[in-house]
Amino acid sequence: MTRNFHHIAVLMGGWSAERDVSLSSGAACAAALEGEGYRVSRVDVDRGLAARLAELRPDACFNALHGRWGEDGAIQGLLEVLGIPYTHSGVLASSLAMHKQRTRQIVAAAGVPVAEGRIVTRAEALKTHAMAPPYVAKPISEGSSVGVVIVMDGANRPPEAIGQIPATPADEILIERFIAGRELTCGVIGERVSEIIDIVPAESLQFYDYEAKYAPGGSRHILPAQLPAAVTQAIQKHTLAAHRALGCRGVSRSDFRYDPGRDELAFLETNTQPGMTGTSLVPELAAHWGWSFGDLVRWIIEDASLDR
Repeated sequence: MTRNFHHIAVLMGGWSAERDVSLSSGAACAAALEGEGYRVSRVDVDRGLAARLAELRPDACFNALHGRWGEDGAIQGLLEVLGIPYTHSGVLASSLAMHKQRTRQIVAAAGVPVAEGRIVTRAEALKTHAMAPPYVAKPISEGSSVGVVIVMDGANRPPEAIGQIPATPADEILIERFIAGRELTCGVIGERVSEIIDIVPAESLQFYDYEAKYAPGGSRHILPAQLPAAVTQAIQKHTLAAHRALGCRGVSRSDFRYDPGRDELAFLETNTQPGMTGTSLVPELAAHWGWSFGDLVRWIIEDASLDR
């Protein structure tokens, strides 16, 4: 796979709740691409992106945006219209994967196990428990654990924090049954499935939240995860099944919960724009194969295309 790409625009920043993480991912990827010999333009994305790209005229765009507008098909659609090859998943897969309920429906149909869940309004979720605790309340279309609230067993009423969860225009959020146990993640690069990382949040944190993902010391990673062989094989099979069912391209990463006591495995989500920061998981998974960070970003940009 060799493309005739020389000038790369790295898209970063944007205006989602994950702007700061995107800036970190973009800076790391831009530096690595320069180290691989590419000419790089760093673009802090705003609503004037089309004009900026018309001025720069890059051969391809490395999409290092996270969250809404950069990961949900919006930027992908713009790049299709402009005719500029880009990385990661295309318009449809990005849109589907960003919508947690649509993702759940699609991967479940492909045989991937998901936890019991339902869509409710924030008003309903604040009034009374939407399901028996423990459960998780989360936005339908945000990443990086933004706005996630865990309601533990014994809670007399829903916590007020649910009222702060980013919601859809119809005020809807997702309620999922909480699966105790281990947080596990597995990646796909091309059609190759990675090993599995067991993510252990710092003892001071309740779960693998935004701080655990991006703050130094927020979590420790066990790679490869020490799991029964059957569980490892199931996670890798389900990761590839989700990637294919959603129509993902390039790199994706799927997250799971596993309760050893009940031998219960549940899919959480597929990330079509996994983080590329110093604490990010996909670079760690690629390093386990012997890939440098430069190897990874070079593979991603050389995979760029239209009609993804």
